[in-house]
Amino acid sequence: MRIVKHIPNTITSTNLLCGVLGVICTLKGSLDTAFILMLAAAVCDFCDGLAARLLKAYSELGKQLDSLADMVSFGVLPSLMMYSLMVQAQGDSWICYVPLLIAVFSALRLAKFNIDERQSDSFIGLATPACAIICGSFAYYVCNDPASTLASWAATRYFIPFASVTLCTLLVSEIPMFSMKFKKGGSGSQNKIRIVFLAASAAVVILTLILKMNWSIIPLMIFLVYILLNFIKALFKLKF
Repeated sequence: MRIVKHIPNTITSTNLLCGVLGVICTLKGSLDTAFILMLAAAVCDFCDGLAARLLKAYSELGKQLDSLADMVSFGVLPSLMMYSLMVQAQGDSWICYVPLLIAVFSALRLAKFNIDERQSDSFIGLATPACAIICGSFAYYVCNDPASTLASWAATRYFIPFASVTLCTLLVSEIPMFSMKFKKGGSGSQNKIRIVFLAASAAVVILTLILKMNWSIIPLMIFLVYILLNFIKALFKLKF
C-alpha cells in the first residue's frame, strides 16, 4: 500500500494523541493547556477528512479510528475539564460527577453518527467537536478570568451540571444542524444560514476585540450562536 494512504490515519492518530495529552494536563490542573490541545485535536479532525478526500484514501479502518480518537478528544477530555472545574469550586461532591455524562452521551452520539445515513451533508444533533469546544473554551475562560461573570456562574453548585445535561441532550437530539459544507450548483438559498453564521462569527470576533475580552470567549460564543441559529431554523421550519 502506498505511504500516502496512511497520511489520513496518521493525522487522526495525532488527534488522539492531543486528546490523551489534554487529559493528562486536565488531571494536573492545567485546563488552559488542555484546551489548546483540544483545539489542536479539532484541527487534526478537520484535516484527516480533508486529506482522505484529496488523496482518495477512505477506509473502514480510518472511519473507526476517527470515532475512537474523537471519543477521547471530544468526549472524555471535555467531560473531565468540566468535572475539574466543579471540583475546584465544590470539592469532591456527588454533583461534580454530573459533567462526566458528556463522555457517555458523546459515545452515543458518535455511535449514532456512524450508522445514521442522514448525516452525510449535515448533522442530526450537536456534533461532538462543537460540544467539546464549548466546554473547553468555557473552562479556559474561567481559569484565565476568575473575576468574570462566567467564573462566578461556574462557582455555583448547579450551573455546570445544568449546562452539561443540556449539552448531553443536544448531542443525541433530533434537531437538524447545518455543516459548513457549501454546496456547488445550488440556488444559493441553502447556503444562506452558513453566510449568516459566518457574519455572526465575525461580529463576535470584532466585539471581543472591542471589549478587550479574553480570546477564549470567541469559540464559546461562536458555537452558542451556531446552536441558536439551528434552533431558530428548526422552530420556524426555515428552508435553508
